[in-house]
Amino acid sequence: MDNRKTVKEIDRRSFLRSTAAMGAGLAFSPIIGQAKAASADTINVALLGAGAQGQVLMNACRNIPGIRFKAVCDIWTTYNQKRVSRTLKAYRHEHNTYVDYKEMLDKEKDLDAVIVATPDFWHSPHTVACLEAGLNVYCEKEMSNTLEGAKKMVEAAKKSGKLLQIGHQRRSNPRYRHVYDKLITGAKVLGKITTINGQWNRSKTACEDLGSPRNAAMDQATLEKYGFNSMQQFRNWRWYKGLGGGPIVDLGSHQIDIYSWYLGTNPKSVMANGGIDYWKPPVTEIAHDWYDNVMVIYEYEVGDRTVRAFYQTITTNSSQGYFETFMGDEGSLVISEAAGRGIVYREAWVPAENWEKWVKMGFIKEPIEPEEEKSAGDAVLDVRESPTPPSYDIPVTMEGKPYHQPHLENFFDTIRGKAKLNCPAEIGYETAVTVLKVNEAVEAGRKLEFKPEDFEA
Repeated sequence: MDNRKTVKEIDRRSFLRSTAAMGAGLAFSPIIGQAKAASADTINVALLGAGAQGQVLMNACRNIPGIRFKAVCDIWTTYNQKRVSRTLKAYRHEHNTYVDYKEMLDKEKDLDAVIVATPDFWHSPHTVACLEAGLNVYCEKEMSNTLEGAKKMVEAAKKSGKLLQIGHQRRSNPRYRHVYDKLITGAKVLGKITTINGQWNRSKTACEDLGSPRNAAMDQATLEKYGFNSMQQFRNWRWYKGLGGGPIVDLGSHQIDIYSWYLGTNPKSVMANGGIDYWKPPVTEIAHDWYDNVMVIYEYEVGDRTVRAFYQTITTNSSQGYFETFMGDEGSLVISEAAGRGIVYREAWVPAENWEKWVKMGFIKEPIEPEEEKSAGDAVLDVRESPTPPSYDIPVTMEGKPYHQPHLENFFDTIRGKAKLNCPAEIGYETAVTVLKVNEAVEAGRKLEFKPEDFEA
């Protein structure tokens, strides 16, 4: 009898392990970021970090066919872990629960991927351990709260040959991708981009310190074992140095990532101003470590010009929410992850017929002409005023999907060999360099320069 295994006799897990081994040999090839798997196979997933963001990612995954949660790991067993486990059971995901990630990696032998949604300072050790265990990883942004940690993640991904997707989900958002592919690099409807503005403003109530449910607090020994000095710090880790990076990292990272993506280059300098101006006693019982409002100016060298990009995040007022504006000499783009916000404006001097072909090709919708401008009362319109430009809606939506779902789909499709990662480790590292420098610039009180080698992990 021939004892050799046929392809049909190889089980699903052995198949994924064998393709990972082959992928390791391609670590420096042009197709890095692709790993083969049986496209019809179920992908077994563990959720490491079951807090608010972990629950968002879990719920998005439940809309994706072929994804099965096999394990949940979280140190807050009486709340986070319990809630997520209950939800997964309701949707018939047979799974085990853990407190220690090392125990999970040691005992779970049928995993294909891990979603890391723990606090930023745990991202590097958690991700590196999962990669070294032979698992593909989807890690929430910020990639790490330190560049040293982020660099270890890149190195571990290269060495293991496994996939590492960083959670800058706009890079998979169909509206953002349509704009980049069709309008920025394709039609170039904005002309030469000269200026960028962006913001994420949150109201006071959305930024208040989180408390703990009654009778659900962790014991002090567990808190300290995992890097926290209190439940207050555990619940609000984003505000504390050594744990998170403050609002500029937590919020601004998403949008600043788009600046570099759409411009096709990394910044050459940054200067920033911010402070702990509001979230301190008596408004909050314990003063925060990180700045509660930050205003930033980047400089980018793009071809024959310098592009200046402004960004602000504040935590006391929600005016106009969050969005990015890209301004060129022929048009402007206003875009946001928020539903229904995606408009291109044609500068009035640009002939309408220049954009008609992009309407016919479905890149943009039919123009909405501005109403006839009238003077206010007896005021005379100033000759220096530019006429209001016509606007064109972007004809692409999320089609009812949660914001994170397309990015997770891209990750799982890449595991199956059907796609390439939209935000691999190297890209995530470049964004981490760009964003973490902001807090340094605030502290330094002066312009800081980037060197090209700064962005190489």
